[in-house]
Amino acid sequence: MRLRIFTEPQQGASYETLLTVAKATEDLGFDAFFRSDHYTKMGDVSGEPGPTDSWVTLGALARETNRIRLGTLVTAATFRLPGPLAISVAQVDRMSGGRVDFGLGTGWFEEEHAHYGIPFPSLNERFEKLEEQLQICKGLWGTPSGETFSFSGDHYTLTDSPALPKPAQDGGPPVLIGGFGAKRTPRLAATYADEYNVPFHGLDDTGAAFERVRAACRDAGRTRPMVYSAAQVVCCGRDEAELRRRADAIGREPGELRENGLAGTPQELVDKIGRFGELGAERLYLQVLDLSDLEHLELIAAEVMGGL
Repeated sequence: MRLRIFTEPQQGASYETLLTVAKATEDLGFDAFFRSDHYTKMGDVSGEPGPTDSWVTLGALARETNRIRLGTLVTAATFRLPGPLAISVAQVDRMSGGRVDFGLGTGWFEEEHAHYGIPFPSLNERFEKLEEQLQICKGLWGTPSGETFSFSGDHYTLTDSPALPKPAQDGGPPVLIGGFGAKRTPRLAATYADEYNVPFHGLDDTGAAFERVRAACRDAGRTRPMVYSAAQVVCCGRDEAELRRRADAIGREPGELRENGLAGTPQELVDKIGRFGELGAERLYLQVLDLSDLEHLELIAAEVMGGL
């Protein structure tokens, strides 16, 4: 099981804070540093100093780190046109030496679209645009050098694109698709994804979602492997007092976190991570909500990751 650190900068984090956490992620031996792609805070927090753009941030972190993989969980297809998005991701992949994983989703938070003047179409149209963006990004990245790429869809048209720049990774970064949908999400994952992620669901629901994607892969005749992963909010303490302190810092209750996330003593976390592994999960994204608590990462690295 590979453990990845997942952050929510829209809740209140400067680039300097993200850099500190990313460097700790690398130094402590975690597999990757991921961030959300949001422009507006959620819940009762200030959100100050304000949002940071995900791909601008990851481009900077690509030059400040050496080993960890970098990515989004997940980029909103509503935020960017597919051609410029493919350029941005390819550039960050080259800047990192081929360490990018590309998560892409429909976008769902209507309020942030209104705040920043971003159109928010119907769910059906968002899924249509997501699929076309996946086709375009993969098509641009996979076009042989010296050839052009064209695409004609219901929402996007590309004509004789030079399909540059090329990512460092042949064919482009691995594609991650997440979500809990019962029909469209499994089909999209089976068709386009290298990794399927279930965010913030319990063991039973996660296992059921994995099975739906496995069935979609069989129906599609897919032969290449799929990586299965999950995301969970994390809150770890050596004892109940330390757990309570960390839960209070993020406005949650220890009992609720144990039920709905990955919380408790290091051994409790090791045991629950093991159950995700039994479902077929190979990676677990640990949603860290208090980015000032680097001792939390140190504890997880030493006593959770070290105990797997």
